[in-house]
Amino acid sequence: MSKKRKQYSASFKSKVALAALKGDQTTSEIAARFEIHPTMVSNWKRELLENAPDLFEGKKKTGKQSSEPSSDELYREIGRLTVERDFLSRKLDQ
Repeated sequence: MSKKRKQYSASFKSKVALAALKGDQTTSEIAARFEIHPTMVSNWKRELLENAPDLFEGKKKTGKQSSEPSSDELYREIGRLTVERDFLSRKLDQ
């Protein structure tokens, strides 16, 4: 039987990454304290440093991307619905 991988919450990852970012302890010490592999500590620290500028971008940029579909997606949907409408109207006329 295969062993299921453990998944960590975002708050736990951020806690570990911030501890690594402080620099008070070595990566091995942090890994031992949180009972995880040292590679995970390094990966989470790197991920925090890469994504930190996005935290201060503002809500307008991130809100627009997630809530509004792009114009290409809208045109694609209009085309699909037009084809469906035409197909169904031909079926009803028969």
